[in-house]
Amino acid sequence: MAIKKYISDADNTIVNAYLSNFRTRATGSNTGEADVLEAYSIYGRVTTSSQELSRILIQFPVSEIDTDRTSGIIPASGSVSFYLRMFNAETSKTVPKQFKLTVNPISQTWQEGIGLDLENYTDIRGNNQGSNWISASNTTSWRDAAGNEIVGGSILTSSSDYLYEQTFKNGLEDLEINITPLVESWIAGTIDNYGVLVKLSSSFEAYATADDTA
Repeated sequence: MAIKKYISDADNTIVNAYLSNFRTRATGSNTGEADVLEAYSIYGRVTTSSQELSRILIQFPVSEIDTDRTSGIIPASGSVSFYLRMFNAETSKTVPKQFKLTVNPISQTWQEGIGLDLENYTDIRGNNQGSNWISASNTTSWRDAAGNEIVGGSILTSSSDYLYEQTFKNGLEDLEINITPLVESWIAGTIDNYGVLVKLSSSFEAYATADDTA
């Protein structure tokens, strides 16, 4: 069995976590140039009911995949499978167990950005290019299918064929999900390739909207 790897050409972590002052949130921060990606949910760190989230944006070079298929480097549709693989980054800290991550296609264009700081979230995007919790780019907000402004990224939810999840039993596993239907739709052009959003499933995300402001 032959395996060919395609590396993402854009990725970012977006958060509504609190800044170090524990008063304002880092919703304006960008970490598009950081060397790791993070998805988490923190409850009760600032107040007894405070909630903080982190989500991952990833986009892949589908045009390159399409070119390779035309050239015969990869097989035709129906004779090949595409897997999203993300590797666990080792840490000395305690990790959660028995949780689920979901993978959903992003429904609008977004910018990677050049921020680096995943510790204190000091790389505030400002007028520079890049996505964050509030905005998909320096000119465009995240929006739902009806065009309403939302936060935390916009995803396609019109078909269950493109909604994926994986359970992590001990919290140290790599993510590996077969996303063949989605990739084939990207190649065919039936769905625009804006990449995928990776986050904890709704039953594991402690979601808050009260302070989702930049």
